[in-house]
Amino acid sequence: MEKLPKITVPVIVGFILLIIVIAKSSVTIGSGHAGVLYQTFGNGVVTDKPPLGEGFHIIAPWNKVFVYEIRQQELSEKMQVLSSNGLEIKLDASAWYQPIRGDIAKLHQEKGENYLQRVIQPAIRSAARSVVGRYTPEQLYSSKRDAIQEEIFEETKKILDRQFIQLNEVLVRDVTLPPAIKDAIERKLRQEQEALEYEFRLEKATKEAEKVRIEAQGKADANAILSASLTDKVLQDKGIDATLKLANSQNAKVIVVGSGDSGLPLILGNN
Repeated sequence: MEKLPKITVPVIVGFILLIIVIAKSSVTIGSGHAGVLYQTFGNGVVTDKPPLGEGFHIIAPWNKVFVYEIRQQELSEKMQVLSSNGLEIKLDASAWYQPIRGDIAKLHQEKGENYLQRVIQPAIRSAARSVVGRYTPEQLYSSKRDAIQEEIFEETKKILDRQFIQLNEVLVRDVTLPPAIKDAIERKLRQEQEALEYEFRLEKATKEAEKVRIEAQGKADANAILSASLTDKVLQDKGIDATLKLANSQNAKVIVVGSGDSGLPLILGNN
């Protein structure tokens, strides 16, 4: 095999070394991530410059880059907390969070890469214990589910806002009570519902009876007024009017003008 020229060997070696240096000195940051630059012979974590964005970057071989995901992420937590009367409640919740992009250098410097375990988990657990401890099991089971979700979010957010982390939402998926307490609450709710239904039926029956009474009273009052107005003279006048109308009718009839026991005219048809 023919020997390579002497000038070629250093070039090849230099090219290989260049590739190695570039490989050691480059970093590629993926979509939804950002990089924190650490200068080994400088001041350590670079906090006075924006973090490295997505794409390919060349850095000094002796420096390091710590990559953080800055997209929204989810933390699922199953906790055991105490209600206001000391009963153990199981809470299944999720937190949606993401590091604040402009503060990830400070986050790395003060909290480190395992900030989830150091900051977020303790924050949401503390908030959940504080909030659930204000309510009874009955409130947690029925009407206060949305309220505790909002309160846990607000209390957790207050903590994380000082820790370079953005909290987007807290979702309470399930609140599990001890079986005996749950059964007792369900019985109580059924009894309350039955009591409300009974009160509704009773109120409806009372209103219907009042309506009937009012209608009957109205009829009685009308009859009393009518009876008071029907004197003998009025009846006689009405009888005469009726007799005259029948007399003018084209139908065959026999009319006897006189008076019966009541003083009214007697009207007899041909039937």
